[in-house]
Amino acid sequence: MISRREFGALSAALGLQLVVPPLFAAQGSEDARLDAFFEAIFQRGLSRSPIAQSRQGIKRDQDKWDDLGEARALENHQLRRQDLAELRRFDVERLSPQARLSYRMFERDAEESIRSWRWRDHGYGLTQMGGMHTRVPTTLLNFHPIATAADAEAYILRLERVAPLMEQVIDSLRREEAAGVRPPRFVYPLVIGPAENLLRGAPFEPGATDSPLLADFKTKLAGSQVPEADRPALVARAEAALRGGFASGYRSLVAYLRAAEGRADEVDGVWKLPDGADFYRARLEAYTTLPLAPDDVHVLGLREVAAIHEEMRAIMTRAGRTGSLQDFFDFMRTDPRFYHPDTAEGRAAYLAEAEALLDEIRGRQGELFGRLPTKPVEVRAVEAWRERSAAKASYTNPPQDGSRPGIFYINLADMGAQPRYQLAATLYHEAIPGHHVETVIAHELQGIPRFRRFASIAAFSEGWGLYSERLPKEMGLYADPYADFGRLSLQLMRACRLVVDTGIHALRWTRAQATEYLDRNMPSSHYDNQREIDRYIVLPGQACSYYVGMQKILALREQARARLGDRFDLRAFHDLVLGNGPLPLPLLEEQVEGWIVGQGA
Repeated sequence: MISRREFGALSAALGLQLVVPPLFAAQGSEDARLDAFFEAIFQRGLSRSPIAQSRQGIKRDQDKWDDLGEARALENHQLRRQDLAELRRFDVERLSPQARLSYRMFERDAEESIRSWRWRDHGYGLTQMGGMHTRVPTTLLNFHPIATAADAEAYILRLERVAPLMEQVIDSLRREEAAGVRPPRFVYPLVIGPAENLLRGAPFEPGATDSPLLADFKTKLAGSQVPEADRPALVARAEAALRGGFASGYRSLVAYLRAAEGRADEVDGVWKLPDGADFYRARLEAYTTLPLAPDDVHVLGLREVAAIHEEMRAIMTRAGRTGSLQDFFDFMRTDPRFYHPDTAEGRAAYLAEAEALLDEIRGRQGELFGRLPTKPVEVRAVEAWRERSAAKASYTNPPQDGSRPGIFYINLADMGAQPRYQLAATLYHEAIPGHHVETVIAHELQGIPRFRRFASIAAFSEGWGLYSERLPKEMGLYADPYADFGRLSLQLMRACRLVVDTGIHALRWTRAQATEYLDRNMPSSHYDNQREIDRYIVLPGQACSYYVGMQKILALREQARARLGDRFDLRAFHDLVLGNGPLPLPLLEEQVEGWIVGQGA
């Protein structure tokens, strides 16, 4: 058990300036001392991550990037082990129920982090789904406001410091390769493309339209408090930084990726990696928070796919369609009534339709929740520089300073890939009553540690998102059978994910086999299905979190309804589920059971 003196000695040896948790104080309740411990560790994490500070709206180190070096990773691991040892000095019996829940969550997270150290080089560092190549621009675009000259200076310094940051990224990729970890060859062009797009336009191509970051800098500067006379010099320095450290960093990264592409293979599942089967099981448990066997998940997926197909056949009957389910799929893929044209006007119409749906559900969210988020959400198209590799839709939470709303991003690169009948369910998942409500409520909770408010637990959050697609049907929405088919088509996709994710990573399916399964069982296009499979290949286990989480939330709701009868209140149930922040599914189940008993059941 580490002592206070050892705690300080370790900090000094690692060159860290850490806030020592005041748990050693003789005064104060066990709850208060535990809260102080958690807050000190949360603050330590912020101090070690300028990107996290930016996402929190903190301007302390906004001229810097995170340290991605191996030494820093080892420090973080050692600190996590220290944190766990320190946690276990608290007297759990003296903690309140809420503090005890925090204790158990922190303990679970720390244990998972320590177990995962053996896999630190197994995750693919850069993929089409994300990595530092996209985190740099999205941090600047979405989380680096410019209100003052100091903000602008920090933006410029961040641009200049991309070069050493990308050197660290390249070093980490070299370590992965040395450990025998490389993504399949198809991934490399999908990473290189967005990186190269950032180097197009002014100031890289004189006379061209401004590049995304130069346009962002100019726009923010124009709306700032910086005197107009000082702005041209700042713009000139931003241009120099883009041509300098920023371009140098990205060109080095692209050069490395092109060379690595030649060394890559075309094997898709992580079973190919050292101890790949164990790694996949670990990722599956990390994402679902349950110790699930891949074979069992596969069988669950096959069963749910068959059940959803039967629901779709019932919708065919409602819509007056005949023929096979595949005939109906083909009709939904090809009938022009279900698609806006692939033009500027079509994209504008799609966004307008999304905004109307958002207004409608925003006006009715009080039917579902007693506690409502205080921050707004808006619809935006994915930026052109990343739309070819970005997901079809996503959500970005508002920063804590309220400088911008939450954003429901929709990818309009190919209007044929965004059928109108899926728009409602997608919006409900990402915005209201889905991720926006879940995330903002968690961030605004009082009386629980911030590590819980800002936790990322896929089974909870993605399970809530998929559950949120279902809720509007219970409110009388999806009245049109084709809109209801759209809802089911997205649920079907999540069920198919159970089949293909385990197929690829445990049963050794190829990319082509997995895509062919989706082609046979889904109404989406071959192109869409290929992109989905590409996602599952690089994020093993993540795709299983949606359906597993949704099933658990729905089962807990129906259990509560059955036991409480007329006393069951849907809004109170939702407030309970969201009122503790994201939870692993076993802990969520305990909270619901306690609530049911507390209601007198």
